[in-house]
Amino acid sequence: MQRIGRLNPFLTAAAVLSAAVLLVGGCAQKVDHSRGVYMLVDTSGTYTEELNKARAIVNYLLGSLAPGDTMAVARIDTGSFSEKDILAKVTFDQRPSVANTQKRAFQKQVADFVQSVDGSSYTDISGGLLQAVEYLNEAGSGRKFILIFSDLKEELARGHVRDVPFQLDGFNIIALNVTKLRDDIRDPRNYMERVDRWQTITETGGGAWRVINDLERLDHIFSL
Repeated sequence: MQRIGRLNPFLTAAAVLSAAVLLVGGCAQKVDHSRGVYMLVDTSGTYTEELNKARAIVNYLLGSLAPGDTMAVARIDTGSFSEKDILAKVTFDQRPSVANTQKRAFQKQVADFVQSVDGSSYTDISGGLLQAVEYLNEAGSGRKFILIFSDLKEELARGHVRDVPFQLDGFNIIALNVTKLRDDIRDPRNYMERVDRWQTITETGGGAWRVINDLERLDHIFSL
């Protein structure tokens, strides 16, 4: 029988070190695939007539999000940089049965809001965007989506200052249902200027910009 020689202590130490490096490297490469979705809903003027579409979008998102994902819906009104404008918010439990209960409760909160909403006089989209960024950063989601359900026409009340830089690295900003206003029909440049303005704001801040007007294509929200 052959005798097994003693292990070289230097080789043993090297093997242990290599294993440790691989272990640390594996941890460093772990990617957070959780999603955070913050949906801003315009409640100004005649846009309140579109809110049943917003409700349908929320239902689609609830069916698409998984345990561990985060979702919030907030209204865009006169001064939207405020937590009081968040209508519903949740991070779904890892247990599917509990997550499903949370989704039903979320769905009801949004439905109740749509049934009782009062239109706002102004449209503080910028404030809502700032609040969304703050919320999703605190939630720590791996992939961040801010959905803006609006005609994108911002009207600020006197005294509201929104000339601030937006920090949007890692954020996907998606405008939904950007309806055309009466003036847009007479002069399409108005519509294009609104869309271009928000695209510029998003991309200057480091974010990614998209517009989805065909609500039959909501599956494109998460297709990156």
